[in-house]
Amino acid sequence: MLKLSKNAEAILKQRYLLKDKYGKVCETPAQMFKRTAKAAAKAEAGYSQAEKQKYFEDRFFELMSEGLFLPNSSALMNAGTDDGQLSACFVLPVEDSLQSIFDCLKNMALIQQSGGGTGFNFGNLRKNGEAVKKTRGVASGPVSFMKLFDCATDTIRQGGRRRGANMGVLPVDHHDIMEFIDAKKDGKTLSNFNLSVAISEKFMEALKKGGKYSLIDPRTKKPYAKADAREVFSKIVENAWEFGDPGVLFIDRINKENPLSKAGRIEATNPCGEQPLLPFESCNLGSIDLSKFVKGASIDYNSLKEPVHLGVRFLDDLIDVNSYTLPEIEAASKSSRKIGLGVMGFADLLIKLGIPYASQKAVALAEKIMKFIQEEARTASVELGKIKGSFPLLKESIYKNKYKFLRNAALTTAAPTGAISIIAGCSSGIEPVFAAAWTRILEGGQELQEHNTVFEAIAKKRKIWSDSIIKNILLNEGRLDGFEEIPDDIKNLFARAQDIPLHWHVSIAAAFQKYTDSAVSKTVTLAVNSSKEDVRDVFILAHKLKCKGITVFRCGCGKEQILSVKPEDTGRIVVESEFSGGCPVSYCCV
Repeated sequence: MLKLSKNAEAILKQRYLLKDKYGKVCETPAQMFKRTAKAAAKAEAGYSQAEKQKYFEDRFFELMSEGLFLPNSSALMNAGTDDGQLSACFVLPVEDSLQSIFDCLKNMALIQQSGGGTGFNFGNLRKNGEAVKKTRGVASGPVSFMKLFDCATDTIRQGGRRRGANMGVLPVDHHDIMEFIDAKKDGKTLSNFNLSVAISEKFMEALKKGGKYSLIDPRTKKPYAKADAREVFSKIVENAWEFGDPGVLFIDRINKENPLSKAGRIEATNPCGEQPLLPFESCNLGSIDLSKFVKGASIDYNSLKEPVHLGVRFLDDLIDVNSYTLPEIEAASKSSRKIGLGVMGFADLLIKLGIPYASQKAVALAEKIMKFIQEEARTASVELGKIKGSFPLLKESIYKNKYKFLRNAALTTAAPTGAISIIAGCSSGIEPVFAAAWTRILEGGQELQEHNTVFEAIAKKRKIWSDSIIKNILLNEGRLDGFEEIPDDIKNLFARAQDIPLHWHVSIAAAFQKYTDSAVSKTVTLAVNSSKEDVRDVFILAHKLKCKGITVFRCGCGKEQILSVKPEDTGRIVVESEFSGGCPVSYCCV
């Protein structure tokens, strides 16, 4: 059984373990994993004998209880309960009518009540100030309606266990793009939203040439005016530098790799950006802890293979046992059967292997690992397709001439793995370690003192561990420099996220993206004294290296933090959730 840290136990008791009618925890972590495994394995009933169903139930339990793989929080919270909503990611369409807007608002509420995160593209709404013939009034624009969604999320609070999370997307060619970019400047508005600008290749071409690009009328879909690309991009950079929002989505690249382009155009992602989805699609996520597959001085790929195959089967099973909030979501999700198998513990893996995050070796290893996972996941999906049938839209997909059988239209993603990485006891997603020691801030201001367990193991092995070392590191803002007893090689391995040069952050994201079906959740954490030019360089490099999107967080900017290396800097009341990960922000985008 996975050895749980005190912080993992606290989070499990607070949000995951079942409670009786008096609010008292009535479930152990092992029982939670058993409940989740049993619920998922029910999908095997129609394809296997009873003993085979029990076999998969046992294997799923082992996979989770040993911390090798964990599914998204909704599955751990709701599997085997009356709720039964197991998906983490949703995208809902917003059309240009009051009925559509308020239908979408209602649907969002139902999804968030069960613990799901929602993404929206507000680009179909007419511009602020445009005449509305039916009422003889004027439209208030996308941002005004986003505020309604934000208020609703505040009220719902995701079943009382998690703060609601939204992704708000607006195309760069929408008339209200400047208002959208500035929407969170006061530090209060749209606090339950991440913002991402959907950037087109035409915009990037205009930016490169220093020229203008066309604004598109949402109703006619035709150009009607021009805007200065450099002026808009400078506004994006300025706000990302000062407030941590918006991030960017390279929307044309996302759609170029859309496996179901005949079914529609992707316009939005889930709250952290790693899951681009068609309207009404949902997705189940799960991540493998890479740090548990280090054997000596190398990665045990033979041992890694089985969790990949089991992880694919587990996530696919969730599609069939899921309780869907809306019939449209069930239809869309079962037509594509997209899943999101990803990783966590990547930084810990590197440290165990003695590889600095800021190195070409780390980039090469990221690419090699994700290629292995992608290929094995595809093999697993082909095998499942032969047994259970392919996803219904296979013949309309980009795979129609390549595979006779394929169970899932998309298999891999790279999620931020906020809470589940704490449960697993590893570094989050593909992010570097935030620091050797830090403070995690929960809702209500509760603080959890944390330190990297791999650092502890190395320090004890090298005989530099002491009872006071973590306290002293915290007092040193998470830095290891200044500690004469700590060797330089250890200091290099535990460089703080904000001290890693930006091009290594982006290069790691690009390496994982190369072999990821969906997208990659990656926040480039910058030091407080980083310049706006640094932020600009991140966005330009991410586009150059073929990322699908990126987010920048400059330490000390106006965005809420969940991680801190300054014990006294804990005044902001925020929430840690699955939608945050190791990034020091309340949620992170791609």
